[in-house]
Amino acid sequence: MQSREQLFGTLRDTLVELFELEPERISLDARLYDDLEIDSIDAIDLIDQMKRQTGKKITAEDFRSVRTVRDVIDAMQRLGEPA
Repeated sequence: MQSREQLFGTLRDTLVELFELEPERISLDARLYDDLEIDSIDAIDLIDQMKRQTGKKITAEDFRSVRTVRDVIDAMQRLGEPA
Protein backbone atom coordinates (compact mmCIF):
# COMPACT_ATOMS: atom_id res chain seq x y z
CA MET A 1 0.00 0.00 0.00
CA GLN A 2 1.23 3.46 -0.82
CA SER A 3 2.03 5.71 2.11
CA ARG A 4 0.18 8.98 2.65
CA GLU A 5 3.27 10.83 1.46
CA GLN A 6 3.43 8.78 -1.74
CA LEU A 7 -0.28 9.32 -2.42
CA PHE A 8 0.13 13.05 -1.78
CA GLY A 9 3.06 13.20 -4.20
CA THR A 10 1.12 11.33 -6.88
CA LEU A 11 -1.95 13.51 -6.35
CA ARG A 12 0.10 16.72 -6.38
CA ASP A 13 1.89 15.69 -9.58
CA THR A 14 -1.44 14.78 -11.18
CA LEU A 15 -3.00 18.12 -10.25
CA VAL A 16 0.02 19.97 -11.66
CA GLU A 17 -0.02 17.97 -14.88
CA LEU A 18 -3.78 17.99 -15.53
CA PHE A 19 -4.69 21.48 -14.39
CA GLU A 20 -1.39 23.37 -14.68
CA LEU A 21 -1.46 24.31 -11.00
CA GLU A 22 1.63 25.58 -9.23
CA PRO A 23 2.89 22.85 -6.86
CA GLU A 24 3.13 25.32 -3.96
CA ARG A 25 -0.66 25.87 -4.12
CA ILE A 26 -1.28 22.20 -3.35
CA SER A 27 -1.30 21.37 0.36
CA LEU A 28 -3.20 18.79 2.37
CA ASP A 29 -5.68 21.45 3.45
CA ALA A 30 -6.18 22.96 -0.02
CA ARG A 31 -9.86 22.85 -0.95
CA LEU A 32 -10.34 21.34 -4.38
CA TYR A 33 -13.22 23.53 -5.50
CA ASP A 34 -12.40 26.81 -3.75
CA ASP A 35 -8.60 26.94 -3.57
CA LEU A 36 -7.64 24.87 -6.62
CA GLU A 37 -10.69 25.70 -8.75
CA ILE A 38 -11.41 22.06 -9.64
CA ASP A 39 -14.96 21.72 -10.98
CA SER A 40 -17.05 18.56 -11.29
CA ILE A 41 -15.80 17.77 -14.81
CA ASP A 42 -12.21 18.24 -13.64
CA ALA A 43 -12.93 15.92 -10.70
CA ILE A 44 -13.85 13.11 -13.11
CA ASP A 45 -10.57 13.60 -14.95
CA LEU A 46 -8.73 13.61 -11.62
CA ILE A 47 -10.39 10.36 -10.47
CA ASP A 48 -9.57 8.69 -13.79
CA GLN A 49 -5.93 9.80 -13.78
CA MET A 50 -5.43 8.75 -10.15
CA LYS A 51 -6.83 5.32 -11.00
CA ARG A 52 -4.26 5.00 -13.78
CA GLN A 53 -1.47 6.10 -11.45
CA THR A 54 -2.41 4.03 -8.39
CA GLY A 55 -4.83 1.31 -9.50
CA LYS A 56 -7.39 2.72 -7.03
CA LYS A 57 -10.69 4.19 -8.18
CA ILE A 58 -12.67 6.51 -5.98
CA THR A 59 -16.34 6.17 -6.83
CA ALA A 60 -18.35 9.25 -7.74
CA GLU A 61 -20.37 8.62 -4.58
CA ASP A 62 -17.24 8.69 -2.41
CA PHE A 63 -15.92 11.74 -4.21
CA ARG A 64 -19.04 13.76 -3.31
CA SER A 65 -17.82 13.98 0.29
CA VAL A 66 -14.30 15.01 -0.74
CA ARG A 67 -13.48 18.67 -0.12
CA THR A 68 -9.72 18.87 0.38
CA VAL A 69 -6.57 17.20 -0.90
CA ARG A 70 -6.40 15.39 2.46
CA ASP A 71 -9.93 14.01 1.86
CA VAL A 72 -8.82 12.53 -1.48
CA ILE A 73 -5.86 10.82 0.17
CA ASP A 74 -8.05 9.53 3.02
CA ALA A 75 -10.57 8.13 0.51
CA MET A 76 -7.82 6.43 -1.46
CA GLN A 77 -6.33 4.88 1.66
CA ARG A 78 -9.73 3.48 2.63
CA LEU A 79 -9.78 1.64 -0.70
CA GLY A 80 -6.76 -0.46 0.30
CA GLU A 81 -4.75 -2.35 -2.28
CA PRO A 82 -5.90 -2.40 -5.90
CA ALA A 83 -7.64 -5.55 -7.08
